Amino acid sequence: MMKDILDLERFPLDRPGSPEWHTLVQRCKADLKKDGMFNLEGLVKPLALQKAVTEIQPVMDTLSFVHKRSHNIYFRKEIPELAEGHPALVKVDTINHTVCADQISQSTVMWIYEWAPFIMFLAATMEKSALFPMRDALARVNVMAYRDGETLNWHFDRSEFTTTLLLQAPQQGGDFVYRSDLRTEADPNYDGVAKLLRGEDNQVKTLKLEAGTLNVFRGKNTAHKVSTIKGGRERIITVFSYFDRPGVVFSKDDQIGFYGRAI
Repeated sequence: MMKDILDLERFPLDRPGSPEWHTLVQRCKADLKKDGMFNLEGLVKPLALQKAVTEIQPVMDTLSFVHKRSHNIYFRKEIPELAEGHPALVKVDTINHTVCADQISQSTVMWIYEWAPFIMFLAATMEKSALFPMRDALARVNVMAYRDGETLNWHFDRSEFTTTLLLQAPQQGGDFVYRSDLRTEADPNYDGVAKLLRGEDNQVKTLKLEAGTLNVFRGKNTAHKVSTIKGGRERIITVFSYFDRPGVVFSKDDQIGFYGRAI
């Protein structure tokens, strides 16, 4: 039962259309407008969190794909209007361990991902008429672990929204670090990007997320990263992929690039 997994007393996702549901949606929309994100702290109950980690940990330990790469903030090989060596193209390093949806098909995180009231709630907060689970068997849900000394470095997201659920926080580090609205659709602000990468931007903010928190974030024009993990406990986070149209899949090249395999 979903009520055993999610705190539906505090977050009435199972009551779409009710006054309590509308109040929560409006709060989330206001946070998105003001901060570029909203958080539902403690959405997943503690026992369900433990169960989710227990389900995923053996797969993470034995079958995860180690994704280590040196990249620029755009995750692109080049930006046509920028000369090679431009300070906005400085390379940073990222490493994580990824488990794909097909490896955890009967798991707590997959039940949450596919639960229709959850999808309906997200669509309402994002002001979408509907959202659809991704059809890609690998990419629809990813669970990523970051271990001692590892990090997700500065980047912009390719999608309009990123939806994550933190399953396990590390002992130290693992903070969500971001710089809101660093660029716009009309202005790429390359000088501002270079300033950020030099560590000279005084508008950078840091957010410490607790395990069980749902975070929905507009990351397309807000640069962000995760601070370096320290200690023996991994940072484990789930990334849910939804789109405003049905049937979205990655190309085989994208699958191989992200996961080391294609299906």
